[in-house]
Amino acid sequence: MNEDHPPSNPSERTGEARPAWELEPRPRSTPWLLRLILAMFVLLVGLLGYVLYLFGPTGKSAQVRIPRGSGAAAVGEVLERAGLIRSAGVFALYLRFSGRDKDLKPGFYRLEGRGLRAIALSLTDKSRPLSVSITFPEGWRAVDMAERLSENNLDGPGFLELVRNPPASLRPPEAKGPTLEGFLFPATYTFALDARPEEIVQAMTRRMAQEFTPERLEKLQSLKLSVHDWVTLASIVQAEAADAGEKPVIAGVFLNRLEIGMPLQADPTVAYGLGKRLPELDRNAGDFATDTPYNTYARRGLPPTAIGNPGLDALEAVLNPRRTDERGRKYLYFLHAQGRLFVNTTFEGHLRDTTRYR
Repeated sequence: MNEDHPPSNPSERTGEARPAWELEPRPRSTPWLLRLILAMFVLLVGLLGYVLYLFGPTGKSAQVRIPRGSGAAAVGEVLERAGLIRSAGVFALYLRFSGRDKDLKPGFYRLEGRGLRAIALSLTDKSRPLSVSITFPEGWRAVDMAERLSENNLDGPGFLELVRNPPASLRPPEAKGPTLEGFLFPATYTFALDARPEEIVQAMTRRMAQEFTPERLEKLQSLKLSVHDWVTLASIVQAEAADAGEKPVIAGVFLNRLEIGMPLQADPTVAYGLGKRLPELDRNAGDFATDTPYNTYARRGLPPTAIGNPGLDALEAVLNPRRTDERGRKYLYFLHAQGRLFVNTTFEGHLRDTTRYR
């Protein structure tokens, strides 16, 4: 008995050949146009993603300086080096096509890398350059002011050079000496962090010029002093006085000495001429015997320039001095000792106080 099962497929039973389409499914081919469209879509998506990447945030922050006159390309390079944007070229193109390249503002900026467009807005519309407020105390020399400017990232050396060798365009008509020492009014100023030395000097000399009022100039005539003399003498008073109350008395002493042709004998002038601070003076080293234009022990009259930049109290003290005692005798000597100011009309009285209190 044959136990084999009969073939289930009729063709197997009959021995007929199977059609090719029944043997293996025929794959469908994707039209070439569809493949091209798909490739272009992928390319565009990739390009858009790259553009968004270039425009996107970098996550960095930095303080940058945009120099005066910088164009879009130069600014882009500054920002790219700081890590605030990813492409200086794309940044420049964006500024030009948006028309913002004409609105770039020079200065110092503290920026966050929040995206190319945000950076562009910060430099053109929504942000101003950073500024700094600097206080110059009364009596400071120009060299001290230059150091303070440098500490605040401004051009201190350039400022000092202009003060020491001022061009005609920066020289106030009242400044008759070789430098602008004395004509830099001590006050608090706010400067942009890209302020040029010329701008700083102009701000300070113009502020000093505000003190040259008609009423004060009229008082100067009665004292037979020029504005330059006034500023110079005020700078010496400023350096000698311990407080505002002493200034009119010290101004009176010096005015009396000038009137009779007596040397001022002011230690701060000697120090200034030697380029020293007052505590650095050394009589044993011959400092007081060294002849400079500022040695008021060796020379009569006022030195050629101020020895610092006087404040309003010192300027007013010269205009409103206290020149005599209650008996009308002129003060000619003063002495600082034991935290006090001793004033005398005679040399004998001055020697007595010097011996007693020093």
